Amino acid sequence: MPITRGFRALVDEAMAQVKTYSVDEAKQRVGDAKTQIVDIRDVRELQAEGTVPGSYHAPRGMLEFWVDPESPYHKKIFADEDKEFVLFCGAGWRSALAAKTLQDMGMKNVAHIDGGFAEWVKRGGPTETMEQRQAAKKRA
Repeated sequence: MPITRGFRALVDEAMAQVKTYSVDEAKQRVGDAKTQIVDIRDVRELQAEGTVPGSYHAPRGMLEFWVDPESPYHKKIFADEDKEFVLFCGAGWRSALAAKTLQDMGMKNVAHIDGGFAEWVKRGGPTETMEQRQAAKKRA
């Protein structure tokens, strides 16, 4: 079966329909009580590369289930309508698709970071290893 709409067309369509922040714009939102940065990468990516301090990990494969209050897997963090959820992945493609899907589900308070974690690191965004995150949780 031939692919009639490839991934690039889907990503381009999503990018045209979702709010996109540059890394510099997203860095200004880290620590803001009205913003939740959400890392949708696979756990192996987080273990290998680290993540954004204060980000919430919601793997792409579970995102729709964690967001939907009717799902048995719902996470209450996503019920906060006063927060803007800013998604990121490795390069900005998965997060664009994920943000569009969440918009299609009815969320209006969702955006993503252009260039993803790779661009975040390249532009000097703060990062932490998973070991640093665990150690900070133990101290808290």
